[in-house]
Formats: sequence, structure tokens, C-alpha cells
Amino acid sequence: MVTMINAETNAEANAETNAEANAEKNAETNIETNAEKENVLDVVDLKMRFPVRRGLLRRMVAEVKAIDGVSFSIKPGETLGLVGESGCGKTTLGRCIIRLYKPTEGLIMFEGQAISQRGKSELGRFRRRMSMVFQDPYGSLNPRMSSGDIVREPLEIHKLVDNRKEYKERVAELFTMVGLSPDMMDRYPHEFSGGQRQRLSVARALAGDPSLLICDEPISALDVSMQAQVLNLFGELQARKKNLSYLFISHDLLAVQYISQRVAVMYLGRIVELASSADLYSGASHPYSKALLSAQPRPDPFIEETRDRIILEGDVPTPLNPPAGCSFHPRCAYSTARCEKETPELRDVASGHFVACHRV
Repeated sequence: MVTMINAETNAEANAETNAEANAEKNAETNIETNAEKENVLDVVDLKMRFPVRRGLLRRMVAEVKAIDGVSFSIKPGETLGLVGESGCGKTTLGRCIIRLYKPTEGLIMFEGQAISQRGKSELGRFRRRMSMVFQDPYGSLNPRMSSGDIVREPLEIHKLVDNRKEYKERVAELFTMVGLSPDMMDRYPHEFSGGQRQRLSVARALAGDPSLLICDEPISALDVSMQAQVLNLFGELQARKKNLSYLFISHDLLAVQYISQRVAVMYLGRIVELASSADLYSGASHPYSKALLSAQPRPDPFIEETRDRIILEGDVPTPLNPPAGCSFHPRCAYSTARCEKETPELRDVASGHFVACHRV
């Protein structure tokens, strides 16, 4: 009798597993069919939740909804800027795309292939084609490795060269590409300035000849002159390698405006507005986007003196318990009863200008 019950239980479990696998496969097939083939990246309804565990048995008592249904795409050679206040999920989104985190739900299509649920053994061939530049250039570099070995490591992992001579030539080429002298290959990270360390991080990211770079606050730890140099470096690399795309995550709205063709605004794990850089900065539509842009200081003292600043009341809600409906409605001056009940969809309101707001 016990054997029969166990057999039935196992059969049900296997059936559920197979059903989930088939559903996921069908969903991936549909996305591959619907997604534009020329996109280097398609993110569809991505969700990332982190469990909160307590007690001796570490039972899950809640979930942090870090990413809650994000969708967008990036074309070859395009730079998509991603802005939003701290804690909105920008870095988590970048880490999900490169698969440092495994998403809870949703699909990530990279160069036409679904990678959101692939195992570590399958991700190796995809990670050669996409890399990440981290916020802290010193913290992301191994202090015990020389700069030449740091840049050479991806070449060894992905077996991109055949012998020591080719290794040295390729590393020297990457150093020159990012504005560093090949004579610096024997130096260690602590012997470089902040800007040079970030250039070293970029050289390492470019070693696998990627088509997508995820730049997570790449200039926030640098002074103004170094920020300009690194931004120009990104522009030069993109001009040299036409199909190189960037997801550029930053708090610096002026830097994002300078480098990005399109910009997405995030709030509490969701994209609330997505438009071309020119359209967003000249005429943002979402109330949160307007408030965010109004907070950006202007270098002209006369403009700075007369600009209208939109002050938001209250604090950002916790992703542990986000508000129902529109997540921005507790701080929005234009919220209605509908905003408190219905979650607005990100919809196209003007030829490529997407807004998630009931009043737009």
C-alpha cells in the first residue's frame, strides 16, 4: 500500500515537473518567435524575489520583490540608460541579465537564445559574449593578480588564443584599446589610479569580444575628469565596434543623457517610463520621471536658480510589502482611486515612448 502511494506521489511530482518544463519551453518558443531577431537582448516580464527567512528552521516568512515584471530590449550598437533612485532594482536587474542571479520568473533572450533558466555549464558560451563593468573598480579586481593576468584570465577560460605569444599580443592590444600602456601589464591593481583601474576593468570585460556590456555605475567612484575620460572611452569603443551594446546603469542623469540613445526609468522594481533620450529629457510623462529629472542640478547658475524642483512627499515603500496598484501612488500628487487598485501597464503612448501611468 505504501509503495503504491509513493509511486502515485512520484508520478504526480514528475507530471508537474514535466508540465512546468513544457510550459517554460513553449513560452521560450513564443518569445523567440515574437522577439525581433535583430535585438541583442530581450527581457520579458522578468521577476526577481529574494526570500526572507527567520527562526531556527530558517522558514521563509516573506519575499523581497526586487524586480517585478520588467520588459525591454536592446538593439546591436545601442546604449540603453537605466536610472532610478537607490534600491529600485537597477543593479539586481543587471545581475539577473548576466545570470549572477537566477531570475524567479520571466525570460531573458540573448542573441536569440533563452538564458534565464540555463545551468552553469551552459552559460559559459554565453558569458563570453556579454560582460559586466562593476561600480567599484578596485573591489572587482583581484589584488593578488597582475593587471596583465587579470585581462588574460577570460582569454584562458574561453580558450580564445593558442599560445603564450598570442596571449601577450592580445592583452597588449586590449590595454592599448582602453588607453593603457602595455608596459603596465606587470603592475598590480593598487598601483593604478581610480580611472586607470576602471579602464583595466573595461579591458577585462572586452577580452571575450562581447556584444553586450552591462555597466553598473561605472563612473560613480571617479572624479569629474576621470568620469569624462571613461564616458569618452565607452563612446570610442562603440564607434570602433559597431555592434557593441551597453546597458548603462547610473544615478548621474547628465551622464546617461550624454551616452544613451534610449533611457528607462525604474521605480520599486518596475520600469515606469521608457523613451528615447531626447524625448525623455525634453518631455517626461510619468510623474516620477518628472520629479527625478527636476532633482538633477544644472551647471548653469542662472538656470539652477530659477528651475522648478518637484519635491516628493513620503519615503519609498519597502519592496517587502509594495503598495497595491501603482507602486508610486502613495507619493504621487495626481493619484486617483484607480491608481490604488490597478497596476498600470507599460504602454506605447507616442511612437516608442512607453509610460506606465493611468493618467497619461
